[in-house]
Amino acid sequence: METKEEIIEVESVVVKFSGDSGDGMQLTGMQFTDTAAFLGKDLSTFPEYPAEIRAPVGTVSGVSGFQVQFGSKEIFTAGDQYDVLVAMNAAALKVDLKNLKKGGIIITNTSGFDQKNLRLAEYPEGENPLDDDSLDNYTVYKMNVSGLTKDALAGMGLSNKEIERSKNMFVLGLLYWIFDQSPDFTIKFINEKFTGESVIAQANINALKAGWNYGDNTEIFNTRFKITASNLTPGTYRSITGNSAAAIALIAASEKSGLPLFLGSYPITPASDILHELSKYKECGVRTFQAEDEIAAICSAIGASYGGALSATTTSGPGMSLKAEALGLGLMLELPLVVINIQRGGPSTGLPTKTEQSDLLQAMFGRHGESPLPVIAAESPSDCFSAVYEAARIALEHMTPVIVLSDGYIANGSEPWRFPSEEDLKPIEVKFETEPNSENGVFLPYKRDEKLVRPRVIPGTKGLEHRIGGLEKQHETGDISYEAKNHELMVKMRAAKIEKIADYIPLQIVDTGKEKAKLLVLGWGSTYGTLKTAIGELLEEGADIAHIHIKYLNPFPKNLGDLLKNYEKVLIPEINNGQLIKIIRDKFLIPAVGFNKIQGLPFTTSEIKSKILELLKN
Repeated sequence: METKEEIIEVESVVVKFSGDSGDGMQLTGMQFTDTAAFLGKDLSTFPEYPAEIRAPVGTVSGVSGFQVQFGSKEIFTAGDQYDVLVAMNAAALKVDLKNLKKGGIIITNTSGFDQKNLRLAEYPEGENPLDDDSLDNYTVYKMNVSGLTKDALAGMGLSNKEIERSKNMFVLGLLYWIFDQSPDFTIKFINEKFTGESVIAQANINALKAGWNYGDNTEIFNTRFKITASNLTPGTYRSITGNSAAAIALIAASEKSGLPLFLGSYPITPASDILHELSKYKECGVRTFQAEDEIAAICSAIGASYGGALSATTTSGPGMSLKAEALGLGLMLELPLVVINIQRGGPSTGLPTKTEQSDLLQAMFGRHGESPLPVIAAESPSDCFSAVYEAARIALEHMTPVIVLSDGYIANGSEPWRFPSEEDLKPIEVKFETEPNSENGVFLPYKRDEKLVRPRVIPGTKGLEHRIGGLEKQHETGDISYEAKNHELMVKMRAAKIEKIADYIPLQIVDTGKEKAKLLVLGWGSTYGTLKTAIGELLEEGADIAHIHIKYLNPFPKNLGDLLKNYEKVLIPEINNGQLIKIIRDKFLIPAVGFNKIQGLPFTTSEIKSKILELLKN
């Protein structure tokens, strides 16, 4: 017997879940993503949240979205345009229709397009996009999801509010049918999530199965998609967000270093998830402290570091500004500290749920006095693990605070992560002094080793008492000193210590393309996926280009300057108004060209390709 629908095999698909912030689009998107990952697809996601804690229901400003690209090929971005748009109400359609491909599929919840919702979405009086010809270029499926969910859950004794909360599961079940994905992973998730709430669990499962059956038994759906598993490197994978990867990295660094982990933090969007995640690991010796403010958070972390822990603090945007003075103290004390800044749109409160790369100059120079610190940038959700782990290693081995720059795009985004075994991780060498370090039996707290690193001492170690604080110290002895030449010596010594870290980090590699070409695209942070995709496509078309992505921003890898000289032109795309470009021009004296986007959104592949082609043409 032939099936009524056409099954299309495709390499990848982009799906956007969009609705009111109470419609459960984030949960729906994450479950769809986790299932795709579980079934062996490569993927990349991009969640979008309203800035308000509870945005006005049904309005354009209240739309919450979750975008995922998944497929059998290697995927680096969440995609430029959607193949499928799930619009739970009129506002969702209005916001996201512009990014749907011509001929794409729209799945709508008709109950979200009544007169009230149309008015809230600011459609003209009497106009309904589901009834006119404005969607003629798309395949539109109209369903009363709310009504169908109510029918599926009839007789379970649930309130209308409880039934309404299950409609996202109906949509998810339908999507599983359309994309030939098993709902079993989500059924297991529901049973685990609602342990002890059997009625709620069963309601969600019934709604999920009803969505699947609706697709399988109605005549309105004439197309299904089949996507084979991706050829990922063999290994054990899990779907991971950037913030979860950062939390796991801190735990791994704690285990490898043999030090207890302490996190002093203050909740702030979009960094709070690291605090939430680490609070679950008390059995691993992790101690989390939710401080009363950002200043207390970093000061508590400095205190724990002084006491011998691996210490970290997390923040975003204005929180980093509040930490600046205490960060200078950590630098002056020369104590290890990991500072994770999940960048967001600024300044001030700015765009708290939107992404931006706008804190690089702050990380490099945003403290008073001469105060250089190591800066590392993560390039993807899974790379947050290696970036934070490396920051912990450098902090402990070089006795310095280290700043890690992530941002809202990769912190909330997710992708499959082939997690390492313990033997794959770099060792982290930690040494505490227990004996005097001078020939006359006196302890010199600022006597430095070949890395220019001073000794670390557990407070109370007999015979090794010494003075700490923010005042300048005498070279080697650590006594308070106001002597002019000693201050200059210590300033240069601290700077040289940071520069010397370049001897202990990898050399820079060319990510894509050749070591000599007409044009180099130089990136950092979360632009990685878009640049990788755009440059790969242009290389296939014969363009003479290359891509370098910098992870170590201070100090730079020792060979970076020599690599940059191999290219006729250098393009630096950034989600800011031009920050890395200032540092590159200053340090290497090359006439780099900037390309900037400051919209709270990542670059699209088409934007990057267009700019590259423009430069090659000129």
